[in-house]
Amino acid sequence: MKTKKFKEPLTNTQLLMTITICIFIGMYLLAMGILGGGFLHAQQIFDMLNDNASLIIVSLGLTIVMIGGGIDISVGAVTSLTVMSCVLYLNRGGSVVGSILLAIAIGLAFGIVQGLLISYLEIQPFIVTLAGMFFARGFTTILSVDPQKVDHAGFEVLRKAKLEIPWLGYYAGNGNLVPARIELGVFVALLCFVLVFILLKFLKLGRAFYAIGGNQTSALMLGINVKFTRFISYLICGVLSGISGFVFTMHTGAGNATNAAGMEMNAIASSIIGGTLLTGGVGNPIGTFFGALTLTTIKKIVVSSGLNDPWWQSITTGGMLCFFILLQSVVLSKRSKKKK
Repeated sequence: MKTKKFKEPLTNTQLLMTITICIFIGMYLLAMGILGGGFLHAQQIFDMLNDNASLIIVSLGLTIVMIGGGIDISVGAVTSLTVMSCVLYLNRGGSVVGSILLAIAIGLAFGIVQGLLISYLEIQPFIVTLAGMFFARGFTTILSVDPQKVDHAGFEVLRKAKLEIPWLGYYAGNGNLVPARIELGVFVALLCFVLVFILLKFLKLGRAFYAIGGNQTSALMLGINVKFTRFISYLICGVLSGISGFVFTMHTGAGNATNAAGMEMNAIASSIIGGTLLTGGVGNPIGTFFGALTLTTIKKIVVSSGLNDPWWQSITTGGMLCFFILLQSVVLSKRSKKKK
């Protein structure tokens, strides 16, 4: 007799990720049908990626930390410090490669210090990263209060380099073809996404992040070095924040003390919308990627609807965040009841 093969039910991570992807697709299709305009062109998607490449990178780092049961609210300030540092370094004759190394070094320094304080001294993550946020913001202001524009020929070549796809373009009102354009920062974000996906999906370290976030005691019984694993999560998050700062610099070509203001909140929102739980143990980089796109889509819908005042974007972001938190709570509660 042939035995029937039953499909394994979706895990909490897979279920929440699927919900996020479906909501993003439905929301975008609805915007195409009702608002039309730019939503009908492929360039709208590419613009969302161009504008939010740095946010995606930061959100990926924060997802790793949140899966491990932690939090890092310094990522936006570290990104801002990296932007200002790279701009000043380039304007004083530095090289492009040197600015990349500088960005990674800044993120690495914050990741090491904060990771040590949280993992080995067992200080609350919120307190440590709050102090890191204030330190990074203050140091950014010390570097320069006034806005600074990059004046470096080699960097300008890199910044203006774009991949053009004519067949995905559109015809402007004057009849000229406008090819779809993708900035280099998007490819950096996609590379970071692939590396984080491989880490969390296939590597032992990635499984350890889920283990310590799900149940720290069980992780210890399995022989996982909880302190070292948590330290590595903050280290990776710091490095990705530094890389995000360089990508942000490539996108804007300038730096000021308010760069990346509020990015940490948008990164947390992107991770939560993507299905990452603040309690740890559940999350996926694919969900985070679509979470960032969903957050951007709702903001573009608000602007396209004629609500240009900034507070409308904040209100809709807050409403969406509450909706996804409530949705996660209801879905996971029903699944736990079914298991019982």
